[in-house]
This record gives sequence, structure tokens and C-alpha cells, in this order.
Amino acid sequence: MENPFAPELLIEERGPVRIVTLNRPDALNSANEALHGALIAVWRHLAEDPGARAVVLTGAGRAFSAGGDLAHFVDLWDDRAQRRHEIDGARKLLTEILDFPLPVVAAVNGPAVGLGCNLAVTADIVLIGESAFMADPHVGVGLTAADGGAPTWPLLMGMLKAKEYLLTSERIPAQQAVALGLANRAVPDAELLDQAIALAEKLAAQPPHAVQSTKRALNMHIKRAVAGVLEYALAEEFSSFDTPEHRDLVNRFLERSKARAAKA
Repeated sequence: MENPFAPELLIEERGPVRIVTLNRPDALNSANEALHGALIAVWRHLAEDPGARAVVLTGAGRAFSAGGDLAHFVDLWDDRAQRRHEIDGARKLLTEILDFPLPVVAAVNGPAVGLGCNLAVTADIVLIGESAFMADPHVGVGLTAADGGAPTWPLLMGMLKAKEYLLTSERIPAQQAVALGLANRAVPDAELLDQAIALAEKLAAQPPHAVQSTKRALNMHIKRAVAGVLEYALAEEFSSFDTPEHRDLVNRFLERSKARAAKA
């Protein structure tokens, strides 16, 4: 099938497996508007591919995805219509992933942060490179952890651990991500994509109706748990862009970034 999402999102056919690659390597695959829109739309596109039976999701370069662009947050402070559009997009992205019928294997090849982390852990099976890490830093930049962390993490790792990592924004190394339940296993970096493709091929060889209906049944647990939490958390995230602590934290981060760039 034609790929309408290039260059931000690449789709490679490998027999019945589709390899979907976030493709902004110079920006560590952080989600600009084009990539975020592609990530929302790609799932229905793949569901309509008659030859597809499983998907591998990964990132180009040295990151899976660094999440949102902090410099772009400044634009959302005054442009409330655009902010509403992006908050609505976060809801759509999670909904589209949970409704996607084919099995998805995430190959987390580097940092998976914020949106990137929650994109990874909503896959059906998660393989993570040994040098990679996960993190949801929403709280650390003064935002409500809405688009995956607060709604889904308690289901994956338990409430107390979810509170610890969401409220502190701490990084979660690969082996710890496995121990917590955010990933199935850690594998050597050089073997990550090959192992993910092999696993996707195994899933693709399973009876498709049984695979898809079982996945749908399992995701009902997530959808029921997420339903009320997501709406509250997204509304709070929208409001948290207006708080002085968020704006102060972002401005300080951007100033440090400019200072490092000036020294380089």
C-alpha cells in the first residue's frame, strides 16, 4: 500500500509484517504536528491493508521517541485552540491504538519519553534495547500525566509503582522497565529489530481471527479502566499549560538548552 505518512512515518512491508518507523531522527523522533497526526491516522490505514497481519513499531536513529517538543509548548500557552486540538489528538491516538485489530510489537531502540513511552507501552508486546530507557516526565515539566501514564500505568505495574515513577518523572532503565511490567524483555541493542520482526512474524502466522478477537478482549480491560480517567486527566493537562510553574520550568529548560548550544 502507498504510504501517505512519509517522511515522518515510514512503513516497510516484510511479508505479512509491517514495520512502522518514527522518522525524525535529528529531533530524536519527538512528535511535531505532522508526526503526531500520522501516528493517529496510521492505525486505520494499516487495518485496511489486506496483506498485513502484524506490526513492528520502532524509531529511526538513536531514540524511539523523545516525546513532545518543549519549544512547541510555548506556542500552546496563548493558542488555546491549537492546545485543544492537540489534547483531542492525544485522546484519539490512545483510542486508535487500543482499537487497532492487529498485534503490535514495540521495538524500543532508545529513549522512550513522554508520548514516546506511552506509545510504546500501549503496544501488545514490548521489546526494549538494553541501553534504552523509559520515562514519563509530564509532572517534571508541570503538566498532568494524561495521555497514557495516569490512565494506563497502574494496570501495567500496580498503583504504588505508577505513583512513584509518574510523580517523580524518574527514568526507568531497560531491565527495570521489564521488572515493572512496562516491557516484556530487554534484548541486546544489535538484536532488537531482528527479534521484534521474528516475534511479529510468529504472531502473523497465528490464526488471524483468534489473534484479533483475543487482543480485542484483552484491550477491553484497558478501555474500561481508562474511560473515566482519561477525560479527567486530559482536561487537567489542558489547564496545566496555564500554570506559572509549568511555564517557569519550560523557560528554564529552554534557557539551559540555548546555553549548551552556545558553548558547543
